Amino acid sequence: MWLCLGRVSNLPTVWSNVLAALLLAGAAQPGSLWPALAVVFSAFYVGGMYLNDAFDRDIDRRERPARPIPSGQVSARAVFAWGFAALLAATAALGAVAREEHVSIAKALLSGAALAALIVFYDAYHKQNPLSPLVMGACRVMIYVAVAVSVKGEWSPAVLIGAGALWCHLIGLTYAAKQEAFNRLTRLWPLAFLAVPFAYGVWLALREPLVWPFLAALAAWVLRALWFLRSGAGRSVPGAVVRLIAAISLLDAVLIAGSGASSAPVWALVAALGCALTRMFQRYVPGT
Repeated sequence: MWLCLGRVSNLPTVWSNVLAALLLAGAAQPGSLWPALAVVFSAFYVGGMYLNDAFDRDIDRRERPARPIPSGQVSARAVFAWGFAALLAATAALGAVAREEHVSIAKALLSGAALAALIVFYDAYHKQNPLSPLVMGACRVMIYVAVAVSVKGEWSPAVLIGAGALWCHLIGLTYAAKQEAFNRLTRLWPLAFLAVPFAYGVWLALREPLVWPFLAALAAWVLRALWFLRSGAGRSVPGAVVRLIAAISLLDAVLIAGSGASSAPVWALVAALGCALTRMFQRYVPGT
């Protein structure tokens, strides 16, 4: 039940986000920082998913009555409590990381608080907010920013540009996810945001050939996901959404490959594995 509430099958995409942010920020030892930060941002993600279900409990009673809260498996009060506690603990943990890295604790706490605020705002208002895909994308952007601030005390242009590419992917993904319950798409143009990471990936690949195989994998994966949005009896918006979620790790791999770090080949492969892990986990725990 708690795993379902937290959509934990998608956590590998959070881990690859953290890894990409570390490489783009120029962390000297990404491997030593990655495990701790992966746990911290997993708490942000799971806490946000808990709050998502808690805020959506009335809508879920009509559209998805089998979800844990409307089905009576757990109370909304308990889910709210655990969700807010996870966000608070994760924010405090960023301050501890910053202290260990001898950078501004205040900046790290502020970045964590900003991420938590975005998560709560999205969860509380995403159903009635037509701009909610932008807010959802901003939550992932803040993972990049908060990682960079917590380990380096600042963010670099590479972090911000990479976060921008990720933001565009999330906008297209979240737009599709908003239509998931009805298995329909009322407008196709927001999916054009999915093309932005590819344009940036080509620019990276022209400078760093290592990017090409990861970019090709991302392109093939996204095109396969979009195939599920075709009109007719074969349309499956949920099928497209879970695959686009998994694609986040492939985009992280592209960004890592183009980072110029000496260890980029190894870490790009590790990030790409997050895509396969996500799809494997989604077989057991629903990703949406």
